[in-house]
Amino acid sequence: MESLSKNLWNYKFSHIYVEKDALNYDISHDIISRFKKSILIEIEHYKDVFCRKNQNFILQKKIPKLILAVKKDNFIYPGSKMCDDFGNDNFYYTSLVMNCIYDCEYCYLQGMYPSGNIVIFVNIEDTIEKVKQILKNKSIYLCVSYDTDLMAIENITGFLHKWIETANKYKNLKIEIRTKSADFEYIKDIQSLDNVILAWTLSPDKIIKEFEKNTPSLNKRLKSICDAIDKGWKVRICFDPILYVKDWEVLYKQCIEKTFEIIGKRKVYQVSSGVFRISKDYLKIMNKLREDSKILAYPFQCNNGVCSYNTKHINKMMNFIKNEVKKYVPLKDIYLQ
Repeated sequence: MESLSKNLWNYKFSHIYVEKDALNYDISHDIISRFKKSILIEIEHYKDVFCRKNQNFILQKKIPKLILAVKKDNFIYPGSKMCDDFGNDNFYYTSLVMNCIYDCEYCYLQGMYPSGNIVIFVNIEDTIEKVKQILKNKSIYLCVSYDTDLMAIENITGFLHKWIETANKYKNLKIEIRTKSADFEYIKDIQSLDNVILAWTLSPDKIIKEFEKNTPSLNKRLKSICDAIDKGWKVRICFDPILYVKDWEVLYKQCIEKTFEIIGKRKVYQVSSGVFRISKDYLKIMNKLREDSKILAYPFQCNNGVCSYNTKHINKMMNFIKNEVKKYVPLKDIYLQ
């Protein structure tokens, strides 16, 4: 429990809500056993707690509750147009966990979900089975850590082990695991696979401190990246989202320089980058939740329901990032959103 508390920072999960159906799964009992002091509450359906009216996402993020549920439908989704498919066909994502243990000020989840509590769907095998059915007819590029950070809670769920095991059996399945964590140690003993990409989101330390609450420092993330590359994993580095803040050029230049100084001669698989962008509907909700937010105060421009910076700022930011990154990585391996 000491190690668990350290890795989850202040996330105590004082209450665990469990669907009756979820109690039929071994993983539910395994998770519950890790939080012996938590109050266990049996429920009929996760939405009875997660989708209640008049919840405050920001307040709940301070002391979130855990909800264990069984996913009944929508096992996989087409990939978002706001995210890069990196040239892969049949881009999908899956969401076995709703919400994240981190609390980034710019995160779209606070506009997407009515609750700051965390839902874990314990029937991962059903999602994997759905993926297997699709694989019979075509290859898939699947992002499994989209609406959460699976690596950061791998010691609770074990989901990454199951996904990597599946990727090992199906070579026409390519998986991306995105994270801001420093917890590569949870999968360090697994043999690296050519069809699994570990993608770390990196930010300047000032951005991490001010806007990425509870996330590890840049140094700690880079340590995990180096460990992963040394173990043979393909690592994608994501400078995303680039935030238009005071001295952004200085901050991101220093971040990129530090990143490749620490990585040294290790080979990075790809680098991706994109400016802050978000659904118009999500942004409206976020502005109500965070009225004092500096980064949300920008006069965003909306195009086809997506809000971002004006074209002049976007072009300047993306050109700057590209010119800095290409000092270390071939242009063919740089993807700009």
